[in-house]
Formats: sequence, C-alpha cells, structure tokens
Amino acid sequence: MRIFAAILGLLAGFGISTPQAGFRSPESLVRNVYAYYGDRSSALSSGLPRDGGTARQFFDPGLRDSWLSTNAEPYDFFVQSPTWKLGGISISILRRQFDETYVAASFDNQGRAVTLNFILVDGPDGWVITDVESPHDSLRMFLTQYKN
Repeated sequence: MRIFAAILGLLAGFGISTPQAGFRSPESLVRNVYAYYGDRSSALSSGLPRDGGTARQFFDPGLRDSWLSTNAEPYDFFVQSPTWKLGGISISILRRQFDETYVAASFDNQGRAVTLNFILVDGPDGWVITDVESPHDSLRMFLTQYKN
C-alpha cells in the first residue's frame, strides 16, 4: 500500500509543477485529489494544499477564493475526518449532464466507509471541481461556514 501511495504522490508531483488549471479527464482529477492523502510523511501526502497554484489547478473560479480563505475547519472535507488512513479508492462516473460530470469517490477511512460525489466541469484548461457533495453537506457550504 505504501508503494501505491508513493506512486500517487509522484504522479501528483508532476501535476503540481504545471501552472495551468484543470485535468484531462474527470477520473484523473479525482485521483489527483486523493494522491495528497498519504501517510503525512511529506508535503505531498498531507492533504490537498491551500495555495494559489493548487486552487487554480483543482477548482473553478467560484470555489477558488473559498478554498484559499479557509483554514480553520474541524476536519478535512475530502476525507470527512481530521485524520486519515485511506483504503483503496473507487472512482466512477455517475452521470454526464449538460456541462457537468458527476463522479463518485468511495473509500474506507480508518474503518469507516466514505462516499463523496464530485461535480466537475470541463473548462477551457481542463476539468475542475465546481462542488463536492457528501450525504450531509457540500464543499461550498462547508467552506462558507468556516470562511476567515
């Protein structure tokens, strides 16, 4: 499992070095989000960073500012917990609707099943996140609650 995390971290490192927004496919975007959730032994495995380059690469313009202006949440929305040790991640396209694609990400976090639905749009520079839904909340609402 550590080898898998190391490979994902390495792949994420290549994505981080480009200043452009977006990814080539919806699945690639979600895989790259979770590449940041390793064992916290490096910056590439300590959760999705809150810097301008990461915000441009992963989020649509409406979500970027919220991502950057928030840093005191009680937990990490992408793993639904303040800590993590993720099991295998299953990624599947739920539906394509107009300009949005809904992608489900399911995984085990410390023995608890988690499923999130990513709402992605294909912008001029590639796929970006417009929102993420959990059974109880959305990323937009969550970030609005904890905005600085």
